[in-house]
Amino acid sequence: MPRFKSKMQAAAFGGTPDEIEATFYDALRNGSLDKLMDCWADEDEIACIHPGGPRLMGANAIRTSFETLFANGGIPVTPSHIRRIDSIASAVHHVLEQVEVSTTDGLVQAYVMATNVYHKTAQGWRLVVHHASPGMPDESQMMAQGNKVLH
Repeated sequence: MPRFKSKMQAAAFGGTPDEIEATFYDALRNGSLDKLMDCWADEDEIACIHPGGPRLMGANAIRTSFETLFANGGIPVTPSHIRRIDSIASAVHHVLEQVEVSTTDGLVQAYVMATNVYHKTAQGWRLVVHHASPGMPDESQMMAQGNKVLH
């Protein structure tokens, strides 16, 4: 019976990297810590780097950081301009995150560049790395135009 339950959970949660990503960003917006942590792989070496922050290793450190971030509710973030590199057992998504930030002048848009790495696990697709860096105000326009320079 437990085996059936885990198969059902895997089927209902984690069919594709895109589904995990959608769940991750929905959890961020709603401040749902349990839903967010369900997106992560059950591995010791999972990692999260918040913009300007240190590398956090393991579920406990990641959970604690998001508990702090969710102290005042969810994070108004919208992923866009997603670029995907998918293979049989891993996927890498480069994402422009648009975040609404409340300032003394009202709401402003902030931009974050994120890389989300997914692995196919026994539980289905799961997040193993979320690395976010501060973006630039013109990031959205640059991504819409596409990068014309190869290095």
